[in-house]
Amino acid sequence: MTERRLGDAVTGWVQPRRPDRAAMQGQYVRLEPLNADAHAFALQQAFEGHDSLWDYMPYGPFASGTAYHRWARQREEGEDPRFFVLCDAQTGKPGGIASYLRITPDAGSIEVGHICISPAMQRGVAATEAMFLMMEWAFAAGYRRYEWKCNALNLPSRRAAQRLGFSFEGVFRQHMIVKGRNRDSAWFSVIDSEWPALAEAFRVWLSPSNFDAKGRQRERLSDLTRLVRANDDPAVAGQDGRP
Repeated sequence: MTERRLGDAVTGWVQPRRPDRAAMQGQYVRLEPLNADAHAFALQQAFEGHDSLWDYMPYGPFASGTAYHRWARQREEGEDPRFFVLCDAQTGKPGGIASYLRITPDAGSIEVGHICISPAMQRGVAATEAMFLMMEWAFAAGYRRYEWKCNALNLPSRRAAQRLGFSFEGVFRQHMIVKGRNRDSAWFSVIDSEWPALAEAFRVWLSPSNFDAKGRQRERLSDLTRLVRANDDPAVAGQDGRP
């Protein structure tokens, strides 16, 4: 008789809710639901002059705050993607944007994407904490799988995924066409069984005790997450030099 190979039974799992529009507050960042009137012009000001931020995005760069406001107005009420703005916790100034997307509650799967963070915010702790807060919400809500996908040519994004504890799953060839160009997509994920250890790694890194008087880290996040990742990305192995 041929042996039947079946997946593990999923018992006791409850389908999670979809993301709502509640803000998420951290030590360094506050995630606010996108509001064109409140955020668009400040975001465009933060992004202006840094057109390379949009190289791998399906839209942008934007010629003016008005153009970005129009884009934001069309998306602020969207259910999927559901956009949030990264605001400095002290000043309230917007410095980036990200979203939940491909939200599939019946499979327990959700993705983070549409991430665009100004160079000024990239240099601080806020952007990393924002990714932690979004991941934390997803697993607390009951999602089983949290995804990150990016253009396979986007090495900074692939390094960021690895640094944040995502496990590399492969490259999907000719996955889509973006701005008239082929896109192969690198896929990454975190699953719920990995989350407790990964959450602890984030908390250790985000702790004020991990930074000296000049704001320099004592332990690198990539070192803390290395023990959790199931698979490293061969394209960035040994290169995850960002702290």
